[in-house]
Amino acid sequence: MRRTRILAGLAALLAVTAACTPAPEPKPIATPGVEPSGEIELWHFFTDREAKAIDGIIADFQAKYPKVKVTVKGGQDDSKVVQAIGAGTGPDVAISYSTDIVGKFCATGGWVDLTPYVQRDGVDLKVMPEVVRSYTEFRGKRCAMPFLADAYGFYFNKKMLADAGIANPPKTLDELTEAAKKLTVRKPDGTIERAGFLPLFGFYENSPSHLGPMVGAQWLKPDGTSAIGGDPQWQALLKWQKDLVDWYGYDKLEKFRASLGDEWSADNAFQKGQIAMAVDGEWRLAFLKDQAPNVEYGVSPLPTADASRYGSGYISGNVIGVSRTAKNPEAAWALVKYLTLDQGAQVKLSNGIRNVPTLTSALTAPDLQVDDNFKVFLSIFAHAQSGTTPPSAVGPAYQETFGTFVDAWQSGQKKDLPAGLSEVDKQINDVIKLAG
Repeated sequence: MRRTRILAGLAALLAVTAACTPAPEPKPIATPGVEPSGEIELWHFFTDREAKAIDGIIADFQAKYPKVKVTVKGGQDDSKVVQAIGAGTGPDVAISYSTDIVGKFCATGGWVDLTPYVQRDGVDLKVMPEVVRSYTEFRGKRCAMPFLADAYGFYFNKKMLADAGIANPPKTLDELTEAAKKLTVRKPDGTIERAGFLPLFGFYENSPSHLGPMVGAQWLKPDGTSAIGGDPQWQALLKWQKDLVDWYGYDKLEKFRASLGDEWSADNAFQKGQIAMAVDGEWRLAFLKDQAPNVEYGVSPLPTADASRYGSGYISGNVIGVSRTAKNPEAAWALVKYLTLDQGAQVKLSNGIRNVPTLTSALTAPDLQVDDNFKVFLSIFAHAQSGTTPPSAVGPAYQETFGTFVDAWQSGQKKDLPAGLSEVDKQINDVIKLAG
């Protein structure tokens, strides 16, 4: 899953740490058919139920490669991985929740280019969908592989919609606004008791990247510079969002948001019935089953401004790479290859943590557990207009810059939208120019 909130500040950390320790000379790769051996260390961010699923698949790997011993460290977020690599103490293999680090890691060599291993082993990367291949490479360098994918959809509380006389989940932004108002419950003084939809950016999964596909907004031009200011779809999305924020009242929304539980805990606001509709990833299915099994919910694609886009959504995922400080890159590649290209491993992982497989063959494997809700996310993943945020040499910096603006926009501090977005373009392009 993609940990949205931890993204903030990562770009600055990447910039600081990337050059701390000079990269060692690449080790020559072994001849074809070599049996991997020795010890390697894997860092990942998963915890609790999901970490147990990872432990299970690592046990399978070690059974297949008995000469490799894998030490697993869970609960390691991207900041820790970046700092460790910068200090020369990084793990052999790391799993990141953010595709946004790929461009920076490729550009700085934080993760090694896996192309020599791919070519030596004759790996056909077309076994993965194009969108997945696109976010795991940068400027011709394949420094990452996909470790399952995420698709973003729309969760709704069936009982609340039925009680409000809403027959179906909203398909358009106008329908979303109408439903949000019907489903909202306030106290006599106007305080929010239940939000039909909480529209604030920064709340749980409400980021510009996740909501951008509702309007088909573009981040970067083909030359890598910012497209935000010149794309009218961003203005359409922000105007729609601000109108709904103003209907609630910004201060009332912030007070309500402050009262809600942590996104990843059993106190998640959707799971507690404090919000009726939410944008979230496919992983929420497993959280609902585990933490709130009595909630009557449904899932659908994101509401869109244009009916022709309905069914699409934001695609992201976890990525895995071999650190430039890896002590045993050959065994590290063997682990990466097993986790990302073995159909059985992909299906077992998907069934365990409820993420979307990234091998085309695994998407239709008979042992992949697919119910009606998970099927919605598989359809979003396969939709021709679904997309992702483009990799950049500045990592997630362009999203962070835009995020700073939308915070000021939704609070009312910034009122001139075209001028504000033009300034966002300038700031992003200045950072991109410095990165080279």
